[in-house]
Amino acid sequence: METLDSFNLVANASDVDRQTFYRKTYAHVALGILGFIAAEWFLINNVPENLIFSMISSQWVWLLIIGACWMVSMFTDKLALSPDRNMQYLGMMLFAVIEAIIFLPLIYIALVYVGGDIIKQAAVMSLALFGGLSAVVLLTKADFSFLRTALIIGGFIALGLIVAGAIFGFELGLWFSVGMVVLATGSILYETSQLKYTYHTEQYVGAGLRLFASLMLLFYYILSILLRFAGRD
Repeated sequence: METLDSFNLVANASDVDRQTFYRKTYAHVALGILGFIAAEWFLINNVPENLIFSMISSQWVWLLIIGACWMVSMFTDKLALSPDRNMQYLGMMLFAVIEAIIFLPLIYIALVYVGGDIIKQAAVMSLALFGGLSAVVLLTKADFSFLRTALIIGGFIALGLIVAGAIFGFELGLWFSVGMVVLATGSILYETSQLKYTYHTEQYVGAGLRLFASLMLLFYYILSILLRFAGRD
């Protein structure tokens, strides 16, 4: 079986191979989105309402769900970078299911209490911002690797706030969601700029997974912000 060491780093690949890698990477972002939609549709139509609300009835329960999903997502990330193509797709699909589980209470609340249009609005805003940020990086060839430290620190701060909220029972609020949108945009810029230097030409599934993860983080908190404003009307 061919190993990753035998593949070309994207930065050293020919223009044709590089463009093929980019095309396949974003095709797999789209595949992740489709997998998420399918998994979310299944959950919405099969999970009882009381079970959905039990997921967020206690901060501790929700924290346990987030923690378990985070641990599994670390495993799926490794699968998506495996030399075995079947394992790569398994990682992508498992991650889409994890995202669907995390989104389930938020999507259900949006559908039942506000309406599906708000989900469409959040999706359009997220995709537009994702596409714009990706275009900035790919067209200008800007290097956003300097964001790595800020993203790590921001991620730990966000995790700390989530845990503190669970322990002390306070709501994180609108500004936390705004901060997470900023963190997600930074992650998109960073991950896009690292496509050339981190991945080999056959690792487009793993590259697509990480971009998909950043996109879903952005979508989650944009939808959260829109729901907050809808709740004030």
